[in-house]
Amino acid sequence: MVSREHKREALLHDKLQLLRSITNSHAMNESSIVVDASNYIKDLKQKVERLNQDIAAAGSQTSSTNHNAWPQVTVKTLEKGFLVNVQSGNTCPGLLVFILETFEELGLSVLEARVSCVNSFHLQALGGDNEEDEEIMDAQMVKRAILNAIKNWSEG
Repeated sequence: MVSREHKREALLHDKLQLLRSITNSHAMNESSIVVDASNYIKDLKQKVERLNQDIAAAGSQTSSTNHNAWPQVTVKTLEKGFLVNVQSGNTCPGLLVFILETFEELGLSVLEARVSCVNSFHLQALGGDNEEDEEIMDAQMVKRAILNAIKNWSEG
């Protein structure tokens, strides 16, 4: 009987020391270690609540920003054509059609494209110059045309 009780006390002592080290407690008696651990848990809960509030606030700022945000457009000139990236935090239903019509109006052939419309809109397209057009096109002209397409899409 004595050895069981001694083992149990030793196990309890080890667990209290582990709890003391985890919670950075400097207390020596059992009740003070438990009080320090309780305070440590309360502090952790408050930190979690603050982090959740920060995440919620950041999420609401992002979603409200995304609703008002214009899709971001970048156009890079390649050897024979352009690399077009259009990104938005919104899904932008129907925007792809407007952009592809703009490609056609500019005389650009879509050589390769990747589009994602799940929870956001992302288009990466490689538009090749049609050789028969005599008009010289630059990246700024393509970007302005795509931004105009986005403007027409948003008004429609």
